[in-house]
Amino acid sequence: MTLMRWTPWQELESMNRQLNRLLDDNVNPMKRDAGQWLPSVDIKETEASIKIQADLPGIEKKDVKLEIKDGVLSISGERHYEKDVQEENIHRIERSYGSFSRSFSLPRNIDPDKVEADMKDGVLEIRLTKRESAKARTVAIN
Repeated sequence: MTLMRWTPWQELESMNRQLNRLLDDNVNPMKRDAGQWLPSVDIKETEASIKIQADLPGIEKKDVKLEIKDGVLSISGERHYEKDVQEENIHRIERSYGSFSRSFSLPRNIDPDKVEADMKDGVLEIRLTKRESAKARTVAIN
């Protein structure tokens, strides 16, 4: 028989999360559309580059801004709420609306002049090219 240590604080924390989720969904179902949200991202690396993919469904590329400053890549924008003529028939709103912003510290070997971005099918893809590493060279002694 395996004995497990009971930790009451862990159970209380779990109950608190469940209660907050319940209250957010039922007391204030429109809360999510008013504030900020964070798009999901995937970051992949090869020897030559880093690729960042951000899920931005329903957002036009004119509503997205990319900026690199002081070694930080920032993605920001806004998803606009689509007003329906028959708003009184809405039963649930789960999609997030409003502004978003994500920032990523870039490694020092990224060339900020060789950054490319495309947006297709609601996915923003950013390709960050790495600088060629400094190669050791032999110096002749005179």
